[in-house]
Amino acid sequence: MSTEGLSMPGISVGGSGADAADRMRRAAGVMSFAKIKRPALVALGIDTLAIFLAALDVWLVIPEKAQPYSIYLSGAACLGLAFRRKLPFLAVIVTVPGFLAGWSQLAAMIALGFLATRKQMHWQTWTGFALVFTCRFVQWPLADFVELSWREHVLDGIYGVIVAGMPVAIGLLIGARTEISQKLSELAASRDRERRFHADAVRAEERARLAREMHDVVSHQITLIAMQAGALQAQTTDARSLETAQVIRKLSTKTLEELRSLVSVLRSGSEDDGPRPGINELDRLIRGSDVPVHLTVERIPDLLPSQVSAAAYRTVQECLTNVHKHAPGATATIRIQGEHGSLKVEIRNERARTPGAALPSGGHGLTGLAERARLLGGSFETADTEDGGFRVRARYPLDR
Repeated sequence: MSTEGLSMPGISVGGSGADAADRMRRAAGVMSFAKIKRPALVALGIDTLAIFLAALDVWLVIPEKAQPYSIYLSGAACLGLAFRRKLPFLAVIVTVPGFLAGWSQLAAMIALGFLATRKQMHWQTWTGFALVFTCRFVQWPLADFVELSWREHVLDGIYGVIVAGMPVAIGLLIGARTEISQKLSELAASRDRERRFHADAVRAEERARLAREMHDVVSHQITLIAMQAGALQAQTTDARSLETAQVIRKLSTKTLEELRSLVSVLRSGSEDDGPRPGINELDRLIRGSDVPVHLTVERIPDLLPSQVSAAAYRTVQECLTNVHKHAPGATATIRIQGEHGSLKVEIRNERARTPGAALPSGGHGLTGLAERARLLGGSFETADTEDGGFRVRARYPLDR
């Protein structure tokens, strides 16, 4: 076993990670402020357009010799649309004098439509309907209204129903559509929950099956390896064979402990995997890997997420195993660096220096590392080097 060139520089917190975190927090604040501000701007634009259309309607229909009070009441009715969102019923009441004794018919219709949208079948909606109908049915001044014939009264009643009924009908339709959309959203959310529950049940069953297989097959085989190593350790007198037997027994015992911990996690189905190895244990991992290693650790935050630390540890562990299997005698260079809100891990190894027996490999280790990186929101890439070696690069974000 060799640890040639092994070095473990002091771990310090880099300013770049903190600056990146601050920038991300400021960006998130700006985005949330934009999300809050955008609907307010849209509402302000709609209110401005409603007031403009109501004022334009008054300006187009008002006669040249209109009474001053009718102009003031019509203007007040148009301005009353400004608070139709917070006080829709009061907005309708404010538009009534301008409609009855003035020319603000469109303002009253807009206010009534919004009231119906907000209140639906509430008594305020039907009170507003009655007020707007009365304003359209009754003519001002009242002396002119009394002189109308019964045919004109019938026509005014029909027009009153249309003028007051159309905003109410539109408001009720909009409210019904909104309610249906909410029900559909709730139904979709319920279906998503059912799918998640079903997926959780399927995963729990699969985890239990894997736990049984790992316990019954893998655990049994590793236990036999440990027992055989113990027997070899007790019987051999050769120093090198004794050291090999001790290493085999130690590794198999440690593997068996990790396997039992993993089996308990699979059976419990918990999201928390419990205590996991991290980058603080890399020194011990490297010393037991039987691979010459150059290790550099730079700017690692003090509060490193456990999932990221475990991912970095597993990345180094898998790469050292691959070097030992496929490039015996080669030196591995490991660099772990915290930069720009992420943890970067790079492992390089030279080409094999000594011939070795081909060991079985299915390529699942690197595939699992890539999947772990994607689950954490990072990246994982591998490539051959120009000197015939191999390089692995992984990046894990820290802001999770």
